[in-house]
Amino acid sequence: MPHTIQLHRVIKAPPERLYRAFTSPDALVKWLPPHGFAAQVHEFDARVGGHYRMSFINFSTQSKNSFGGEFLELVPDHRIRHTDRFDDPNLPGEMITTVNFQAVFCGTELHVKQEGIPDMIPAQACYLGWQESLQLLTLLVEASIPDGA
Repeated sequence: MPHTIQLHRVIKAPPERLYRAFTSPDALVKWLPPHGFAAQVHEFDARVGGHYRMSFINFSTQSKNSFGGEFLELVPDHRIRHTDRFDDPNLPGEMITTVNFQAVFCGTELHVKQEGIPDMIPAQACYLGWQESLQLLTLLVEASIPDGA
């Protein structure tokens, strides 16, 4: 039976910076792959109805897991909803990922919900991967580097 995970963070950066990190392929390859993985973006059209395709590459073994999906909802600086589907037939089904950004006095409250995760992926592995990815996201968006530095 497919399962659902939910994550919550408060990050010291404005919502527009987090939204940009989720909708920029250059940013995604920096923060989305969990520790021990690199990423490659093959296609990325961030608009409702647009599609994306990317791969995570295991740095130790060089094996690749490819996946993609469609953007269902994009509300700048507030909400992103998209589908996810693995290319691997052993990981069937379609997932829905919803990301909400809420401005708060110290930055942004981030809520991530991923539904329909295939049975073959333990929920604990998803939580671990997302926790590592969100650590990297935080490092990317909380840095405020002036131009020319």
